[in-house]
Amino acid sequence: MIDRTRLPIDIPTPTSGAVPPGTPVQPVRPPSGAPHVLLILVDDMGFGAPSPFGGPCRMPNAERLAGRGLRYNQFHVTSLCSPSRQALLTGRNHHSVGMGVTTEMATSQPGYSGFRPASAATIAQTLSGNGYSTAAFGKWHQTPPAEVSPSGPFDRWPTGEGFDHFYGFMGAEMNHWYPQLYTDTTPIEPEQRPEDGYHLSEDLVDRAAEWIRRQHEVTPDKPTFTYLAFGATHGPFHVSEEYRERYAGQFDDGWDVQREKTLAEQKRLGIVPPETELAPWVDGVPHWDELDERERRVSARFMETYAGFAEHTDAQIGRLLDELDDTGVLDDTVVVLILGDNGATGEGGIEGTMREHLVGHGFADDVAWMDEHLDELGGPRSYGIYPVGWALAMNTPYQWTKQVASHYGGTRDGMVVSWPNGIEAQGEIRSQWHHLIDILPTLLDVARVPEPETVNGVPQQPIEGVSMRYSFDDAEAADRRRTQYFEMVGNRGIYHEGWTAVAQHGIPWQMVGGHGPFEDDKWELYDTRVDPSQAHDVADAEPERLAELQRLFQSEAERYQVLPLDDRVTERENPQIAGRLDLHGDRTEMTFGPATARLGEEAAPNVKNRSHTVTADLTCATAADDGVIVAQGGRFGGWSLYCTGGRVGYAYNCYGADLTTVEGETVLAPGDHRVVVEFDYLGADEEPGGPAEVRLLVDGAPVGTGRIGRTTAYYFAFDETFNVGVDRGTPVTDAYEAIDNRFGGKVSRVHFTLGSESEQAETRRRQALKLADD
Repeated sequence: MIDRTRLPIDIPTPTSGAVPPGTPVQPVRPPSGAPHVLLILVDDMGFGAPSPFGGPCRMPNAERLAGRGLRYNQFHVTSLCSPSRQALLTGRNHHSVGMGVTTEMATSQPGYSGFRPASAATIAQTLSGNGYSTAAFGKWHQTPPAEVSPSGPFDRWPTGEGFDHFYGFMGAEMNHWYPQLYTDTTPIEPEQRPEDGYHLSEDLVDRAAEWIRRQHEVTPDKPTFTYLAFGATHGPFHVSEEYRERYAGQFDDGWDVQREKTLAEQKRLGIVPPETELAPWVDGVPHWDELDERERRVSARFMETYAGFAEHTDAQIGRLLDELDDTGVLDDTVVVLILGDNGATGEGGIEGTMREHLVGHGFADDVAWMDEHLDELGGPRSYGIYPVGWALAMNTPYQWTKQVASHYGGTRDGMVVSWPNGIEAQGEIRSQWHHLIDILPTLLDVARVPEPETVNGVPQQPIEGVSMRYSFDDAEAADRRRTQYFEMVGNRGIYHEGWTAVAQHGIPWQMVGGHGPFEDDKWELYDTRVDPSQAHDVADAEPERLAELQRLFQSEAERYQVLPLDDRVTERENPQIAGRLDLHGDRTEMTFGPATARLGEEAAPNVKNRSHTVTADLTCATAADDGVIVAQGGRFGGWSLYCTGGRVGYAYNCYGADLTTVEGETVLAPGDHRVVVEFDYLGADEEPGGPAEVRLLVDGAPVGTGRIGRTTAYYFAFDETFNVGVDRGTPVTDAYEAIDNRFGGKVSRVHFTLGSESEQAETRRRQALKLADD
């Protein structure tokens, strides 16, 4: 009898005396009857968006899955990406495993460090240790950004967290037309382009289907665990015109009418109780009839694009289900489809945006500009998210949006489970109250695998979720989850036996700046047994119950490392401001060679909000050597040093809205050259994103100057990278092409000097003091 509580499992061998000599060594296999597992996560989809839960986004394959399985209508998430994924894969609350916010917002506090402790093994580690083949595809948003580099370490990458294989992207979001991907830990870019018909969601399913097919061909007796985390339907909304056109004109009545339609459909389907009311509209968000004609036109197109994006994602789910069916394993596969890792997002702002990072830094996008570029929405030249009004409609019937952990609009999503060979009931609804942390114990339960006590010699902290299997064939089974806390960027709430006490603190589309003292927040109270949508605040009528739940939240917060609260959002996306690990530490001098590629935001030199000098040594083979010398970011935020027509140029792209270009007139002759960018930051220390002046020099001679009215305050891009000799992904400037922009000559080295002379002197002084102390 093998001991499955200690991983890796000690395999009996002849040398150990556990089996007779001459006996073949048997690999670890799961318990008899363990099913295949397919875990699918859709990004940023609200409860009221998908058709199986009454929404307007047609998802026939999700409906098909629900028809052969169960829909859970009281399933909960954490209200942001990384925390939900860490909770899902570890079975522990997000603060318990250091993921109180996204990895890009991590701090030095234990509940917010962004580092999963070894004492919280993932579902992949446990299933792999018990004999499953495991693979992850798509979005991986749990690795500390400073570790997303060629130097690793790689133990917090998918292949270090229990997955045999990974194909996807690292970080919050990805351009679906020009993605920058990894196979295991090796960076790659797709060979196809948008004009060839490429789309990331299709690519992910192609790779997942290929992997599953290969496993069943080689080891048909070995179960598989496939984790497919789409980048869709997170921003940017990227989908072909064909899918967008399927919804032409369908949202012209606006979000107020859509909420009414969705609630009626939810009641018809039995997704919500008949007495459910629409939750109150959020103050400050305009109603549809308050918009002018242009605002309505732009807003409707945003929703058409999103709905097409969702339907396209569903089509890919269908292709993967067909692959399992053709392979003959669909009926013996536990398929868990989670339709959102948080509520629909309000991060597009009141107006919506075609340039996400603009709104992320506190600036509204321009409706007139978007109207002029409306036909680009969804395509490679856009980076869009719909207006807040549509986010509220996609969270029908609940209040608020993504980030807001207090109300169900941020924390409730639809979930489907299908397992024809293991669940007798089909096409039914389950109303037991559950949370993401309950998925891991459920999957261990169906695989007949125990919770591990140690993994790689490390004692494991208790799994905080509960198995949902008790509800599979018993619609009337009593809830086994009685209490659950919620917290995100200061928004907080507590559920206990049907009651919720909540305190909304921040406004998701106002991501820069403080939100006032926590003690000034107003706590609300809802009896969701009779008011399922949190429509009627009864705090004034039940002060004692409210106080009791506030005390319960406090105790849960202390227990799970929630404290101290931190309400910063975009500000924390700069490591210097957040106070987390900076990969380069105090280094002010660094040199990169021609092999340097694919460094993420926090692995690249941090040139934001500081003076700096970039010195590039290069060799031109001809007088017409064009291409990129060094670049960071892309079309929606970044900077680039390049040659076009043999002339040197420097482009600074702020939020995809302001492009400043400095270009020299002299054509570089064949031979060696030194190109220098002197960037003089003029903003004050307390003024991130201030103006700057740029000087461009070639072989010591000035060739151009320019002034940048505003610079990037906190981050250039979540999906783009730093590269020497090429600009990968989208181009920073249209002065050169996407993809085909590699420098025609040779870049020998690029040297960075960070900070003004006085700043460098101060850094040297601190380093000397540190050495003296050591």
